[in-house]
Amino acid sequence: MITQSSILETIEEAAKEYHIDASALINQVKETFVSESETNEQALFYALNRIAMDEPNWTYMAARLYLNELYEKAARNRGYHRSSKYGEFHMLIKSLSEKGIYSTNLLNSYSKQEIDELAREIKPERDHLFNYIGLFLLADRYLAKDHERNVYELPQERFMIIAMTLMMHEKASSRLQLVKEAYWALSHLYMTVATPTLANAGKNFGQLSSCFIDTVDDSLDGIYLNNWDIARLSKDGGGIGIYYGKVRALGSDIKKFKGNSSGVIPWIKLVNDTAVSVDQLGQRQGAIAIYLDLFHKDIMNGFLDLKTNNGDERRKAHDLFTGVTVPDLFMERLQETDEMGRSIGEWHTFCPHQVKQIMGWKDDNGRSLGLEDFFDETDHKCFTEKYMEAVNHPLLPRKTYRAMDIMVRIMVAQLETGTPYLFYRDEVNRQNPNKHLLGKGRTAIFCSNLCTEIAQNMSATTIINEYQDEKGNLVIVRKPGDFVVCNLSSINLAKAVPTNVLNRLIPIQVRMLDNVIDINTITVGQAQQTNQKFRAIGLGTFGWHHLLALKKIHWESEEAVQYADKLYEEIAYYTIRSSMELAKEKGAYSQFQGSEWDTGAYFKRKQYTSERWSQLKTAIKKYGIRNGWLMAIAPNSSTAKIGGSTDGIDPLYAVEYAEEKKNFKFKVTAPDLNHYTYDYYRRARHQLNQLWSIRQNAARQRHIDQSISFNLYVKHDIKAKELLALHLEGWKQGLKTTYYVRSTSQAEIEECEACHS
Repeated sequence: MITQSSILETIEEAAKEYHIDASALINQVKETFVSESETNEQALFYALNRIAMDEPNWTYMAARLYLNELYEKAARNRGYHRSSKYGEFHMLIKSLSEKGIYSTNLLNSYSKQEIDELAREIKPERDHLFNYIGLFLLADRYLAKDHERNVYELPQERFMIIAMTLMMHEKASSRLQLVKEAYWALSHLYMTVATPTLANAGKNFGQLSSCFIDTVDDSLDGIYLNNWDIARLSKDGGGIGIYYGKVRALGSDIKKFKGNSSGVIPWIKLVNDTAVSVDQLGQRQGAIAIYLDLFHKDIMNGFLDLKTNNGDERRKAHDLFTGVTVPDLFMERLQETDEMGRSIGEWHTFCPHQVKQIMGWKDDNGRSLGLEDFFDETDHKCFTEKYMEAVNHPLLPRKTYRAMDIMVRIMVAQLETGTPYLFYRDEVNRQNPNKHLLGKGRTAIFCSNLCTEIAQNMSATTIINEYQDEKGNLVIVRKPGDFVVCNLSSINLAKAVPTNVLNRLIPIQVRMLDNVIDINTITVGQAQQTNQKFRAIGLGTFGWHHLLALKKIHWESEEAVQYADKLYEEIAYYTIRSSMELAKEKGAYSQFQGSEWDTGAYFKRKQYTSERWSQLKTAIKKYGIRNGWLMAIAPNSSTAKIGGSTDGIDPLYAVEYAEEKKNFKFKVTAPDLNHYTYDYYRRARHQLNQLWSIRQNAARQRHIDQSISFNLYVKHDIKAKELLALHLEGWKQGLKTTYYVRSTSQAEIEECEACHS
């Protein structure tokens, strides 16, 4: 039971540790004591209302008082004395397994003796690392509860359960030590795992991967089977990206009947209905992004207006997110002007079905190819060649626009809705270490995911046969495509870098991510196959602005750009080396041979020529690499808050602001805010020159084999030419993707939390 003395003890300890004058609160508790729980709640309310720029450490006081509530509830529900803080760990696992909350795999995989040994590793004092919002989010969304929503699990137990789950299938001789290392990394908040792993590891439901990407085949079967697949994934909590660039445009023919196709918009509306009706584990509606090429004929026929508030509501999909895939040639056309400086570059759009019918391009297996199947290499502009062939073909229908008119429509939509995202398809495919699986100049990656940080090989799943088996069952045979899966976790830069633990942290983090691939069971078979085939992971980071403040580096500075370059090369080295060490132990991913990891082309392109890189390249040639893709930087909003730091690679929202969701609202201040760090925080998101953000991101993008969730923050009255200049600069600097354009006029955008890691 919470007593008056325990409340006072909590306040006095926190006040001493964080140099808070809590005398007024102490007097209030002494003089107005009502009941244990109510007094603790009043003290918590007092602490939350004291959080401000001049007294930021009250967030830790609030966290301590909230811990009192958690300890009290867990002790009551589990039947032990609250003074113990944490109860008997084995009994927790046994109880929640019997209730069907935990998977029985935990008890089947670990003996009681092993569980008791791990229980001794649990350190309740590490609960004191949480600020209030971090602890609140962890408890509210992720700690295991029974079916009546009663709290059973406590923060350090959640971390240990995750560690035990992810190390479950390791060799017996090293397994417990690996569990302890994973717990060390998690409990010190040196890293976080992605939301699905944080929520579902060890439990009897849900899955552990963050995001998925599918390619829709141009057929009725392909469209409806995609909808079925994404419904199943969305049910289990996955965020989804869908590429619609192969589906025929409005007015195209169907079975040679002219003008019958209704285009992509009606099918996208069907996906929108799926997103709304199939929610994610009862917590939120599905989160889905649809991508279309800028050379697709439907791009200006409704796609760019799917989320805007003007136009025909029957052709809207307000609950989806949109992205456009942008070739270099389009960006070049934007810069073509006449002698008066007016934009004159033309852009032609085509129906992908008509392109395949008329142009007659084939691959080595005789399959028809479209414009979307080519990209511009550095030394061979395959897409440009094919595009110009299409433009010059007299029988190929097209719609022609000024390139600038298309870009204006994109920017208007971005300022109103934040989307479409931009996916620079040529740069993504040029930098792809696994483009060896197709011919030179052949597109392997058509789009990104919901949060724009994933870039992996894609292909459509198709039906190749239907028959009746001997039992009378009707069997549909599907040829699985590459259905992308991303498995994420992130380094807490502001905690891991100052303590110099990257060399110890990243190997355990890569192992945890790699183990997700084998432990996870994905309901969509082709996604499960692709996951095993490429073993792709996405190690990322958060807390960049926090780290800059601790290092006393201003955001708008060359020093920040250079530091990004140096730090992310360091992270890349440890990540790639860790995957090589895993390959030495467990084997390389199945498509390693001939990849740029194998040939060394990856290291040459990145200009990694130092002695340590040369040695690593040689080792990879000998042992292989465990994971086909390794790094991706996700948005990291909610999990960054749990880690007590700033979102992803974003600048701070404000030095002081109100954090508000459906079930809470309270003040938050910048992490580690004091009179030293304030100067590095005071210019927040919309005050900062975005060109410096672009330069920083370009510096880190050089070392990231996939992509980065990168937002542009602009004023609501930004001029079109200024926003255009930012997009052009991002493209010129070699960015692969851009995420939201966040205008000061927009309401705060609700993001998918699957990618938050």
